[in-house]
Order: sequence, then C-alpha cells, then structure tokens
Amino acid sequence: MLLDTLTSQSAWLSRIFGFVLVQMGDLRVTVGTLAKLLLLVTLLVWFAGAMQRWLVRHMPQRWHVDEGTRIAIASVLRYLVLVLGMVLILQNVGIKLSALGVVAGAVGVGVGFGLQNIVSNFISGLIVMLERPIKVGDRVEVGAVEGVVREISARRTTIVTADNIAVLIPNQRFIVENVSNAAYLGEPVRLRLSAGVPPATDRAALLQLWRQVASAHAKVLAEPAPALLLRNPGGSPQWELTAWYWPESTSREQLSSELAAAFAEHVPRLEAAHG
Repeated sequence: MLLDTLTSQSAWLSRIFGFVLVQMGDLRVTVGTLAKLLLLVTLLVWFAGAMQRWLVRHMPQRWHVDEGTRIAIASVLRYLVLVLGMVLILQNVGIKLSALGVVAGAVGVGVGFGLQNIVSNFISGLIVMLERPIKVGDRVEVGAVEGVVREISARRTTIVTADNIAVLIPNQRFIVENVSNAAYLGEPVRLRLSAGVPPATDRAALLQLWRQVASAHAKVLAEPAPALLLRNPGGSPQWELTAWYWPESTSREQLSSELAAAFAEHVPRLEAAHG
C-alpha cells in the first residue's frame, strides 16, 4: 500500500514538473526546468554577491589596493561570474543558447524601443569601473551636483552631497558630460574667494590679513601659501583671495563659507587702518 502511494505521488509530481509552460521551436520550458532554473539562478546571485563582499574585505591585506580599486575589481568580477554562470546554468537545465534566438530577437526589438539607455548605462558603468576616472571617496561635480562618490554600480553612481543627500546619477553622464574630480590628480586644489574690500585697499595689508585668517584654518595648507589674484588688471583693482587645501578633507562649499566668515570679521579692522 505504501509503495503504491509513493508511486502514485511520484507519478503526480512527474506530471507537474513535466508540464510544458513554453515551447518555441527548439525551446521547451517545463515546470521542472523553471524550478531548477530559479534555484540555480538564486544560488548564483548569492554566490556572486558573497564573492564581491569577500573581495572588498580581504583584498587590502593581500593586494594592498585602495577601497575604490577593490570595489571596481570586485564589481567587474561579479558581473563576469554572473554572465558565465548564467551560460552554464542554461546549458545545465537543457536550454540551448541557439534556441533563444527568437527571444533574443524580441529583446532586440525592445532595446530599440526604450532599453538602449539601460544598456548604455551598464556599458558606461563598466567603463567607469575599468578606466576609473572617478572612484569611491572622490569629491566630484556633475552638472549642479557636487559631493563624494559613495558607490559605483553597473547602472548608476551614488554621490552624497554636503547635505548628506544621496543623488543617484546614471553612469552615462560620467562618459558624455564634463565631470570635475577634485581628487583625480591626488594633489591639493586651489580655492578662490572674492575679497569684498574697497578697490583702494593696500595690497600688502590685504595680503597680510588674508594670510593670518587662512593660516588659522586647519584645512588650509601652508604651502602653497595663501595669495592674492588681481581680477581686473585694466581698471579699478579687484582682489581675489586664494588658498590651497586637500579636497578629501572638506567640501569646497564648507571651506569657502568658513573662510569668508572669518575674513569678513577682520575687514572692518583693515578698513579702519586704511582710513
């Protein structure tokens, strides 16, 4: 009796898993094929993600690379594993790649009607991760968005602004638009501020005051030293204050605000001395 019951249940399961869901030419997908496919794809995605996280955590000890390089290498390897794994899974479940020609044609039509941006962003993401014009931790400016790169994925890049707002930018913009990357050269950058003093102000006194104010700020570098630039050499003198700093240490907006406020406090003293 038990054997008959097990046999009956086995036949019932065989009929369910053998039920054909899709059949297009040589492509034949059954319930069992779909279940096996979903299970293997789930395991593949989990393995690729676990591998990426492991590489990001352990690469510093073995390869001595920075965080941006670790993330880029781990991301590219993850996509390679996903692509190769999908090919092996499709072959394992009995779906021949040649049988997907009809489906590929339909996907091609879909790309022509709106998926081209997704494909473009994906390819742009791979280019960004391989060429590394930007990397995690860089302070960049794209259009009206300025902030620190937090994450670079296949489709978009996450930039966190000074207001701690995450802005998700499609990777295509980093390929076709002008991108300002203050940390690209790995060198200090120069900050410029309008002096906001009367045109007749003595240059030596202005320079001395500015250097006192700038040197008191912890983020301003002593070398190159703070300086003045003449903005209107052909007419009434207008001075511009300059200072150098490391872009990783602070945002340009924050440093500009702090230095401008500190300088404004001392301007009355300068005007009094000039008067």
